[in-house]
Amino acid sequence: MLKNDLFIRALKGEIVTRPPVWIMRQAGRYLPAFMKLKNKYDFFTRCQTPELATEITLMPINQLKPDAAILFSDILVVLQAMNVDVEMKDGIGPWIPDPIKNKKDLFNIIVPNIKEKLGYVLDAVKMTQKELKNSIPLIGFAGSPWTLLCYAIQGQGSKTFDKAKAFCFEHPILAHEFLQKITDTTILYLKEKVASGVNAVQLFDSWGGLLSPKDYDEFSWYYLQQIVSELKKITPVIIFGKGCWFALNKMSHSGASALGIDWTCSAQNSRYLSGGNITLQGNFDPARLLSPIPKIKKQVTEMIDEFGKDRYIVNLGHGILPNIPLSHAQAFIDSVKQYENIK
Repeated sequence: MLKNDLFIRALKGEIVTRPPVWIMRQAGRYLPAFMKLKNKYDFFTRCQTPELATEITLMPINQLKPDAAILFSDILVVLQAMNVDVEMKDGIGPWIPDPIKNKKDLFNIIVPNIKEKLGYVLDAVKMTQKELKNSIPLIGFAGSPWTLLCYAIQGQGSKTFDKAKAFCFEHPILAHEFLQKITDTTILYLKEKVASGVNAVQLFDSWGGLLSPKDYDEFSWYYLQQIVSELKKITPVIIFGKGCWFALNKMSHSGASALGIDWTCSAQNSRYLSGGNITLQGNFDPARLLSPIPKIKKQVTEMIDEFGKDRYIVNLGHGILPNIPLSHAQAFIDSVKQYENIK
């Protein structure tokens, strides 16, 4: 039994004294200890070495003491397991030397044996849970099929993912074949993560907001719903679609336990669009953590007031930035923990 089950209770919609809090990318570059390891090991070595992934996952838990841990990994390990060569280049980010361009390229894409190809992630889950000793929940995650397709076809990060969109619009049959393979792999992957010990899963649809609502339904939501339908049977599911405010209503009827909200959608609008009966997570602007600490504390309290303490998980509206002072991240966490004393 979890010693701190606040996060799980919020996902269930139970009444709480204060909302739980964690930070997307909380095991990241704003941590001095993380930077020491970053300088010593390359990115995918850190992901693929269970001992390192565990150590990194625990860094923010030991320092900031949030109400949930999220396994250190990357959404792109799924593509690697499917025979897509993925590198991480300094100053560029994800880099795919041979992007998917045609049917021949797609022929080489497989739905892998998860234990064989991604066993290192499952080992990291087990190792991390052993170290956490049932103190707080551990979150597993995956990228949405659409978001993974964007990288696999574009070949790198982009503000528009124009090549990925062009591929979908010009070759929809191939696009859907690829998306279904990613979906099938993701379902198997997340099921194995749950079997290995994660207490909840989050789906990151980082680039869903680049699509029109109609195209979102066809190229993203259709596949996300498949994943939610399978995973909701065994664990709470959180959907985070950046810029996907237009899909909050259908997301709220998907079987997910919670929906992530970015900072461009207000508490009032997100409650209205989602129907008001589902747990929401977010939505502090990550750049706002650069504000003076008293301002951070004031705005966090206001944010909780606006969302309401129940059916709510405090988080950022996207991942924490590398240049955030550690003391400011700490103030963010502490402000939430002090909320019950303020009210």
